[in-house]
Amino acid sequence: MLPFDTSTPAVVFKLDPNVMHHGGLGVIRSLGRAGVPVYAVQEDSLAPAAHSRYLRGRWLWSPDPAETDRIRDGLAELADRIGRPSVLIPTDDAAAIFLAEHGDPLRPFFRFAQLARGLPRQLAGKYSMFQLCRQLDVPCAEATLVGAWDEALEFAAEVGYPLVAKLSAPWLGTPGEVRSTTIVGDEEELAELYGRCGDAAVGGLMLQEFIPGGPGDDWFFHGYCDAASVCRPAFTGVKERSYPAHAGLTSLGRCVENEALLKESAKLLEQLAFSGIVDLDFRWDARDRRYKLLDFNPRLGAQFRLFRDDAGVDVVLASYLDLTGQEVPEGRQPVGRRFLVENYDPIAALGYLRRGELGLRSWASSVRGVHETAWFARDDLLPFVLMCLWMVCRAVARPWPLHRRTRHPELAEPQYVPGRNHALGKPTRRRRKRLFEECR
Repeated sequence: MLPFDTSTPAVVFKLDPNVMHHGGLGVIRSLGRAGVPVYAVQEDSLAPAAHSRYLRGRWLWSPDPAETDRIRDGLAELADRIGRPSVLIPTDDAAAIFLAEHGDPLRPFFRFAQLARGLPRQLAGKYSMFQLCRQLDVPCAEATLVGAWDEALEFAAEVGYPLVAKLSAPWLGTPGEVRSTTIVGDEEELAELYGRCGDAAVGGLMLQEFIPGGPGDDWFFHGYCDAASVCRPAFTGVKERSYPAHAGLTSLGRCVENEALLKESAKLLEQLAFSGIVDLDFRWDARDRRYKLLDFNPRLGAQFRLFRDDAGVDVVLASYLDLTGQEVPEGRQPVGRRFLVENYDPIAALGYLRRGELGLRSWASSVRGVHETAWFARDDLLPFVLMCLWMVCRAVARPWPLHRRTRHPELAEPQYVPGRNHALGKPTRRRRKRLFEECR
């Protein structure tokens, strides 16, 4: 890639208290390796991404997404510490929604995509996205919002099992540690899930038709749209494995060119007047030979590092260049490049193994020679080591009913800690204590 101006800092902004989010680490590495000063909001001082060698500073902070004034004040405080305007990159739904609905007062301090106020919430909401697809005549899976148990049974009888259950607003979460997406095999499983959701099931749980498919039928689109909704760069790829199987995040992905899907996605984004980074999930439906939109993520996709064109540009670099007024070079997407999420793929593989869709040898062959990994990097090893420690702690803690995503009360107010490429910080006893709380 040709040299470009890297003087404008960048800030990775997330509100979901998920220490294992590898997308933010990808942003830090992508921009940090290019020479951009990168800062990040981190929900835990021992979050793996917080210890990347490419991070200039950490804003240890775990605010409640509902406290919008507090979030706005915290970001303004971070901007004051940085001392100059920065590019702000949301990496989860809650952050993207906050910026669209409450971010305008922050524009003197940060550069970020301009979107219609309610659009990210509408797109990230599972049922509101389904309704929008119907309005725009975009192919999508049949769905219903659960209003009562009888309605859930009626929909299941109509589309049959298995079906997909999704939290309609996954960034809000529910009691009982319910997954945002679950494959439901029969009425008994549906009743168990409905019971775990409790009162949140009514209006908070969406049931979606399960589109039958096999290898090569799960697709995703990643792109960056400028202020005119022109999408460049744009990439397509195949989910070779996901966690949970056929219904979750990508654990092994591969670059595959798909001109038809590129055109369909670009047309949809233009219709929506969308700007910024986007991640779309599709499934090929052999019954009517159409790609059905399953999820619309109005922000960065965690596996974005799978894609980098022959000009050296990924969606994060494109966003940075465009928002700093620089030209985004044109390039072609790679073909065959593969991306592995090391902590999830072995677990995902067990699901495929139980289904008879994968063997031990074929799994080993599929992960051999991958081009990019979510955590491991020879030039940035500490995040990988910390990820492994977190996974061990979670495995030890699994028999106890602990919350896996925890907001730390002491981080309701932001605390600044220099990053590794600014000054080495020593871990405090309090920081170590938070890690071992997961292992109780």
